Amino acid sequence: MSVAYVLRLPALRIQQGIHTLYSFAVDGKLIHNFAAVSRIKRDDDGDLLGYQRPETYKHVLSIRRYLEGEGALMPNSLTVAFGQQVHFEPFDIDMPDAATVGYAIFGVLVIPIDPTQDDADKPAWIVDGQQRSAAIRDAALDQWPVPIVGFIADPEEQRTQFLLVNSVKPLPKGLIHELLPSATGTLPPAWARRQVPATILAQLNTTPGAFAGAIRTPTEPDGRITDNAVLRMIETSLYNGALYQYRNPVDGAVNVDAAVAHLTVFWDLVARRWPAAWKFAPRLSRLTHGVGIQALGVIMDDLTTDQLNPDHVWAALDRIGDQAAWTFADGHWELRNGETRRWSGFQNTGADVRLLSDHLRHLAGLLG
Repeated sequence: MSVAYVLRLPALRIQQGIHTLYSFAVDGKLIHNFAAVSRIKRDDDGDLLGYQRPETYKHVLSIRRYLEGEGALMPNSLTVAFGQQVHFEPFDIDMPDAATVGYAIFGVLVIPIDPTQDDADKPAWIVDGQQRSAAIRDAALDQWPVPIVGFIADPEEQRTQFLLVNSVKPLPKGLIHELLPSATGTLPPAWARRQVPATILAQLNTTPGAFAGAIRTPTEPDGRITDNAVLRMIETSLYNGALYQYRNPVDGAVNVDAAVAHLTVFWDLVARRWPAAWKFAPRLSRLTHGVGIQALGVIMDDLTTDQLNPDHVWAALDRIGDQAAWTFADGHWELRNGETRRWSGFQNTGADVRLLSDHLRHLAGLLG
């Protein structure tokens, strides 16, 4: 990389288990010269890049107004991840015993800077604090020193730290689901349980088939099916249904490719049996709605737990056939208990999922 100048900042190197942290301060007006925001997106091959959602203009504006007022204080540290271009030089001086501990060393953090660089080439990425750093950048202030905690990490570790740093804040579920597949290390139990289902979902969304590009995520905003509906269907099947067969009984590892292939075969048949309903958004079709995705997930589990036979699946779906009132054009649901419901009468609740599942199982000949 070319270097226009070098920032040399007093810093404290802190050893935290196997990880090394750097605590320092810098003028917030300089942050964007060396640190970029890693926007979440996918490359041409469908691989995940970045992890940050877009800035929230109103949030940035409110922070900026606060900073421009009298008596403003911003004590919380920003968190940044460094590339290998950044290094630390410890002070080679004797310190009083009271100023030294084994896990912390004073020195200088050296950050090379070239303001003309593209964001992808900058030596640091903002893991936590993108709204605050944007507000400082835009504020009518000559200078605003901010505390920063930095660490050196690859993109996967950055995503993990981004998730963990924001675990007590309301991150959008879709962003969590998209980041989970490439996160590494120890995650909160609820996220760890969803990591494999989220990996399967991400692959489904980029694999040719019924779900390709159809699941709405931060990198696929035009998808018509909510990611949570598909995720819950996958998770249920993975732990209690047809996809369980792809789990290693010894260590619990999942054959993701096999699970994706299984799902693709089944849902391609669903899309083929009800092509019009499959093309509509959930507000116009209960087939792509959460209640329909989950109910047909039950049908998949019933039909394919022992073996996946496409002819057997097609015959069962065809028995359901036109008795399914997925859209307005399909009329009403005539339930076996004598109840009649409008096509849109089923909601994404546990009770309605069970009721629709049992009705579809009855139509498919899977119940007595």
